[in-house]
This record gives sequence, structure tokens and C-alpha cells, in this order.
Amino acid sequence: MEIYEVGGAVRDALLGRRVRERDWLVVGARPEEMRALGFKQVGKDFPVFLHPETGEEYALARTERKIAPGYAGFTFDTSPTITVEQDLERRDLTINAMARDRSGRLVDPWGGYRDLEQRKLRHVSDAFREDPVRVLRAARFAADLHELGFRIVDETMALMREMVDCGEVDALRPERVWKETEKALVTSRPDVFIAVLRNCGALAKVFPEVDALFGVPQPERWHPEIDTGVHVLMALRMAAKLSDRDPTVAFALLGHDLGKGTTPTEILPRHHGHELRSVELLEALCERLPVPRAYRDLALHVARHHGVVHRCAELRPSTVLKLLDDVDAFRRPDRFETFLIACEADARGRKGLEDRPYPQRERLRAALAAARSVDPKALVADGYSGAALGDELRRRRIDAIREIWQTCADDRKG
Repeated sequence: MEIYEVGGAVRDALLGRRVRERDWLVVGARPEEMRALGFKQVGKDFPVFLHPETGEEYALARTERKIAPGYAGFTFDTSPTITVEQDLERRDLTINAMARDRSGRLVDPWGGYRDLEQRKLRHVSDAFREDPVRVLRAARFAADLHELGFRIVDETMALMREMVDCGEVDALRPERVWKETEKALVTSRPDVFIAVLRNCGALAKVFPEVDALFGVPQPERWHPEIDTGVHVLMALRMAAKLSDRDPTVAFALLGHDLGKGTTPTEILPRHHGHELRSVELLEALCERLPVPRAYRDLALHVARHHGVVHRCAELRPSTVLKLLDDVDAFRRPDRFETFLIACEADARGRKGLEDRPYPQRERLRAALAAARSVDPKALVADGYSGAALGDELRRRRIDAIREIWQTCADDRKG
């Protein structure tokens, strides 16, 4: 029995990045031997075991053969005669197809170390085309490693296009699409993930609502970049910067303008009513993919209200209070802060406007603080109850917002 450290842990260690988790490859062992050593077997398709003390995954070396379309259409051979080199050959990218033995010796039969040095994302073998998830993974690694200078090589991009053209990507399961997307949204460049998918044609398959935004014009006065799809990419990049890679913010920016892809041609470049259309498309997208509720709820609030937030200085205090109620700011102040970050990313994710100030965020933060300073318990102590309590609470909150609104106006004049 030989044990090797494999995959992302080897890659990240060589890059000097923090290793988040470790995976291990076992050569020359049978399942019964692993169980006898106290390992717990998981996985039905091929033997994967959890270490009895560390809980880390140990997989038996395997080869695979494609027998049907899609992610699950494989048979596996995990016999003890499978070598480490054979196992590494089935992996996606060369930088993920390296291993270290117990002595620290690097096993690199497919040139992964060379590609690390040259900052290249390259498929290991033609077996790459057999698994459509690898298109998403290549795009995700391009996003994760973009700021280190990594790029997908031309021959791998061409192979990804072939996989789209032949229909292999059509077999992607919703849960796998979301899993890879969620990982991409937490990178420093989620926009690269979308750009790569569009470049190979996969975006139209997995996110047709987003793909439809490219080539759709917007008023140059508000959007110097004009193209709606380009704006979404810029907003995604700004979201990662402002939110410290919060994936819920990135998802909100991915979907905040979906309605512009269905704007009637005769009213372009204006997009009247796009907020409601964005909400409808987002709801459908979240039904199609297993999007967690936290992602969904924030994205829907941003899609529905980002335009109102941008022009909040023009709002009456009563309208500001309605906005705060609509986004549940009183009960979820932390999420409201995240909501404001997403709105700022939208406003600054525009050509030449990346560094402009966004006073709306501080203004609405102050409005919420003023409204929350009105204590319902004090009103109850004063004898208010029932509908009268609700009316008085609303009146006093509006007064508090009006006062802070006047302070903001005075500050602007000063």
C-alpha cells in the first residue's frame, strides 16, 4: 500500500497558497484492507474512505471508462494494480494532476509543475471531454487563479467549445452547475468565470438569462460601458472587491439586471420595468438550480430595489421607511448592510466610475439607525396598543428619517 497527497493541496502548496483541505490517493490496496485499518467507506460508485482520526478523504487509485452521456456515465476500475500515474491521467487539469509521496517526492507525469510555472490551465488528456463538469471547473480555476496570471490555453478552450457544440454540456445536472458556480462566486474574480463560460459557449447553456444580456445596450449617460453584459462583469468584479468575496453579493450582482435581456427592442436603450422582469427571471433561475435561500432572498431584494437605492436622495421619508420595511432591514440589519454593498457594486461597476463615491450607502445606513432609535416598548409604556401603536411607530420613524434626511441635505449644501 502506497499513499500519496494529491490534487489541490499539492497545487496550492507549490503556489505558496494556504492549503484548505487535503486529499489522499491509495495505491495497491483493496476496500477490505482499508476497512480493516479503521477507515470508513463512503461513496457508492467507487471506494472513498474517511480516515478514522482526521476525517480526511482517502480514495483508491482508479481508472474510468465512459459508457453514457453526462457526469454519471462512467464505470470505474479500482483494482490494486492501478498505478498513481494511471490515476492522475484521468484528472482534469495538469496543475491538479500532481502527487507527493510520503518522502515528499513530486510525481508529475503530465507536466503540471511546468504549467504552474508558466501560469497555464491545460487539460491532462482527451478524457477531459468525457465529463461536462470539467468545463465549469476550468472556468472556476480561471477565476480563482486569474490574479496570479493563469489563463486557459487555446487547445483546452477549443476542447471546451467542442464539448458545448456536441451537446455534452447539456447533460450537466443542476446541482453540479450550482456547486461549481458557488465556488466561483467566492473567488476574487467571479467575472472571469462568466467570461470563460461565454467564450466557450457554455454560458448560454447553464445561464441563458445572463448570456442574453451581452449586446443589449443601456443609456450611455448612466452606463458608459453601454453593453449590459459588460456591466454585469464589471459589477461582479466590484462585488468581490467591496464585499471581501461574499458569494451572496456576487450572486445578487449576477442576477440584478436579468430583466434587461427581455426589454422590448422598440424602447432600447431604456429599460422601463426591468426590475420586475429581473425578479421573475431570478425566481425561475433559483427554481432551476438549488440556490440557497440566503442567496435567493438577497438577490431578489437587489434586483427589485437597486434603482430606488441609487436615487434615495430624492425619496420622501415615508418612501424611505417603505424601502426599509420591504427589505426587512429592521429585523435583518446585517443583511441590509450586505444589500447596500451590492447596490454600491452595481453603481461602481461601470466604465470610468469605479472610484466614484456612493453616499447612498451611508445615507440609508443613517436612516435605518434613526428609525431604529424609536423604541416600540417606550410607546407601549405611553399607552399605545394595537393599530394605534403601529400608526404612532410609523409616524415617529418617518419623523426620525426626515430629521436625518435634512441633516444630509444640509451637509451637501455645506
